[in-house]
Amino acid sequence: MSDEDILLEAEMTMEKSVDYMIHEFSAVRTGKASPALVENVDVEAYGSTMKLKQLALITTPEPRLLVVQPFDASTVQSIEKALNESKIGITPAVDGKIIRLPIPELSEERRKDLVRSLGKMAEEARVRVRSNRRTALDEAKRLKTSGGLTEDGMHDLETEVQKLTDRFVKSIDTHIEHKEAEIMKV
Repeated sequence: MSDEDILLEAEMTMEKSVDYMIHEFSAVRTGKASPALVENVDVEAYGSTMKLKQLALITTPEPRLLVVQPFDASTVQSIEKALNESKIGITPAVDGKIIRLPIPELSEERRKDLVRSLGKMAEEARVRVRSNRRTALDEAKRLKTSGGLTEDGMHDLETEVQKLTDRFVKSIDTHIEHKEAEIMKV
């Protein structure tokens, strides 16, 4: 593995860490209907556990309403049960073959709780990015030990890995600022 390979691998893993955080953020309720709120709810159907997005079409006909239309009408009860047991805090209303999920207004206290949970998600992402940095630096040390990297090359590689780390941590900070602003605006 060369120093370019180490940098490329570090960048890819850091990018995946940020992408994962963004995906987690999409499941946080902001007061607006978004299919991401429920698409990964686990549903017991056909003798196994499946994601809701595999069992139904999820749409947002209005800004404060989610509509879940199961592909198979026999799964309506299972989907309703899974939505009731999920942590999203929205009570489903079954209307024949479709399930409606009205999104209530967020209270100030709930908004603050959501911002705190976002902070935890962001910190976990920062920890993952730093772990990716540590992995890249360990790989660089192995390369130096095997003679594939000079002392100056090692120093340059450490500097580049730190620049990548700083860039991705800044990206995390930017994303959390935007999401917090989205949640806190009334």
